[in-house]
Amino acid sequence: SEAKSPVGTDYAFVIEGEAYPDPRSLWQPNGVHEASRVYAHDFEWTDAAWTGRALPGGVIYELHIGTFTPEGTFGAAIGKLDHLVELGVTFVEVMPVNSFDGVEGWGYDGVLWGAVHEPYGGPDGFKRFVDACHARGLAVLLDVVYNHLGPSGAYLDKFGPYFAGRNDWGPGLNLDGPGSDEVRRYVIDNAVQWLRDFHVDGLRLDAVHALADSRAVHVLEEMAVAVDALSASVGRPLTLIAESDLNDAKLVTAREGGGYGLHAQWSDDLHHCLHVALTGETFGYYEDFAAPGALKSTLEEVFFHAGTWSSFRGRRHGKPVDTALIPGHRFLAYTQNHDQIGNRAAGDRLTATVPTSKLLCAAAIVLCSPYTPMIFMGEEWAASTPWQFFASFPDEGLAEAVRTGRRREFSRHGWGESDVPDPMSPQTVENSRLRWDELRESGHAEVFETYRALIALRRSRPELADPRLDRFVVEQDGECLVLHRGTTRVVVNLGTTPVSLPQGDVLLTSSANPSSLSPESFAVVAST
Repeated sequence: SEAKSPVGTDYAFVIEGEAYPDPRSLWQPNGVHEASRVYAHDFEWTDAAWTGRALPGGVIYELHIGTFTPEGTFGAAIGKLDHLVELGVTFVEVMPVNSFDGVEGWGYDGVLWGAVHEPYGGPDGFKRFVDACHARGLAVLLDVVYNHLGPSGAYLDKFGPYFAGRNDWGPGLNLDGPGSDEVRRYVIDNAVQWLRDFHVDGLRLDAVHALADSRAVHVLEEMAVAVDALSASVGRPLTLIAESDLNDAKLVTAREGGGYGLHAQWSDDLHHCLHVALTGETFGYYEDFAAPGALKSTLEEVFFHAGTWSSFRGRRHGKPVDTALIPGHRFLAYTQNHDQIGNRAAGDRLTATVPTSKLLCAAAIVLCSPYTPMIFMGEEWAASTPWQFFASFPDEGLAEAVRTGRRREFSRHGWGESDVPDPMSPQTVENSRLRWDELRESGHAEVFETYRALIALRRSRPELADPRLDRFVVEQDGECLVLHRGTTRVVVNLGTTPVSLPQGDVLLTSSANPSSLSPESFAVVAST
């Protein structure tokens, strides 16, 4: 029927006697198993003057709505946006907000991709958040998951041949088999919807290496074409950022150069090198990154595994990046993110094991690099709270399966069951909420001021944000690194003995002695 129900009407599709929510639902006020509700995009936006932000030169801040504030809502998050402005970031990357089963969760178990999670504030709540960000000059990136659906409420296969196999996280999509044209349209329409109807400025595409697509034109390239067309239509930059384990710059190579045309991708190799240098941990996939010179070479060349042997994978992995052609802003650099914290058994941040002095050294490397820096919420004040894995599936059988699977996974790596927080416990969520009162405490306040000063310095000195990788040189002498950034030198002493500073004006330092560099400290020096 062509008849349209009025806004606020609940509706569902009946298939073989069972009622299911709309796969393209925009509003699920009663959860993912119940009827959808008609929603109209008639929100009164105030961002008509917003012209967007281009990614080059930007600084990203990743946050999770549910634990960013004690209330865990869009409205409460709006109250913290002025903090992000003061910090100096330019992009807010929001972890998934689409509907998932339960109240609390990371968001990666979503099953209705177009409906905003009601406990956060629903679709209008998200629009108010985006509108408030734009009013403060902050662009919004939204984390979306197209590589799988969650384990509860994934009814897509009832409507057609949407599923094709499974990956580590759940059912995958039929992107290249019979009937896949409509499936791909479903994915791309969802991406366009967030950018067009919710005024989002870009998408972070979760684990794109798990997208099984053998077509000549990959779904990511098809998406990039559609997003570029939308960008031209709305008159503002729109950004696609991939999380990829492929170590292949083809994803961020322009289409006219034979690539997919995405705008950036996460750079886990650099994270792993920094993590090993800071913590000394070498278990699991960290083992290879303890190799001599790993941090220097990865800083200069983007990927550590670039056609080289990966012991974790048991094979050669990756492909070199042409640093003369591909700029550094197409790769995100970070010392922490939701995955690298939350997927540790205890969800412990670097602050639990690494001295603050070393954390600031890593911040200087990331924020003065040619890459696009990303900060995980709370990192900017060395938050003491962990960020742990949690979910809240109402089905007790599924909840117990997740609980058991989590413990079994970490027991294989030597962790005891008592070391792994119960992902279904409300206390695990509470443990993961930021403690904003720490910002006023000694130590935390100084860390915040250092992050703020580094970001301000990056903005005031163009060479620090220069993305040209072929002009980026890193010297290493033992545990001392010198990043050459035009006429500026970033000297980072991760060792235990003082080192001499190069001649020039010290613009910023964490050293107690401005004439030399004390252990575990950094300095930014401009040549005279």
